Amino acid sequence: FFYNGGNDSMDTCNKISKYMQKVGYECRVMGVPKTIDNDLFGTDHCPGFASAAKYIATSCMEVYQDARVYDTGMVCVIEIMGRHAGWLAGAAALATAYGAGPDLVYLPEVDFDMDQFLSDVDRIYKEKGNCMVAVSEGIHYADGSFVSEAKTSATDGFGHAQLGGLAAMLADAVKQKTGAKVRGIELSLLQRCGAHLASETDIEESFMSGKAAVENAVAGITDKMVGFERSYENGQYVCKTKLLGLTDVANTEKKVPLEWINAAHNGVEKPFIDYVLPLVQGEPKLPKQDSLPRFAKLKKVLAK
Repeated sequence: FFYNGGNDSMDTCNKISKYMQKVGYECRVMGVPKTIDNDLFGTDHCPGFASAAKYIATSCMEVYQDARVYDTGMVCVIEIMGRHAGWLAGAAALATAYGAGPDLVYLPEVDFDMDQFLSDVDRIYKEKGNCMVAVSEGIHYADGSFVSEAKTSATDGFGHAQLGGLAAMLADAVKQKTGAKVRGIELSLLQRCGAHLASETDIEESFMSGKAAVENAVAGITDKMVGFERSYENGQYVCKTKLLGLTDVANTEKKVPLEWINAAHNGVEKPFIDYVLPLVQGEPKLPKQDSLPRFAKLKKVLAK
């Protein structure tokens, strides 16, 4: 039994594994990581994250150009996925490192202060005539409440409060504060399905992860998740697989280290850039039909 997913999925995988052991049913259970949130415990990074990070950084660089094409200044607030871990929002800083990205980046690992946020934006807008902000959907106030928790009873399938509308809310607050032209952009699902901006490194490692899960299960191993281990050989990035106990992984979130977030809590430090950059390398040769993406259409076959 192979279960492919993130935190909640690994919790489910762990429960199934433990149940199989309890009732004495012989079944090898393996977790296969897959989450753009990059928040699974014990693994250097997760399949899916690198491609999403590449999409986010590229989109920020493109928005940066558009936002500066006119003489009239503008503030752009870009909302990026990430409930408790800011890996995706932090990836926007790749664009900044290459000269065309957000001036400010806010992650959920640290408390958000609305007054300080508005002051930061106002200062940069007055200095430059433009300001771009990347913000994680999960930013929260000091009391733990989400800045953009929907004012409804809506939850996702795992009982988590439904978040959304943060970019529009912050854009409105900035407009009232500065009087500037403001645009709120929510990347939403686009950041996790932009295959045209996929990382070849990510694709190769995803395949490697699934292959390791199958090979270990065939060899008799169970109750594990495949993880990644990073090293550098002759200065070159190298990724290898390792096995982690499902009990250790289940429902434990890996967050951005606080030392990778700047002292002002509105950006990331160079170690974050050094961490992400090797992961986004490579361009996949994707099949096209009349210059449009061609996707595989799989027939579902019932296993009897």
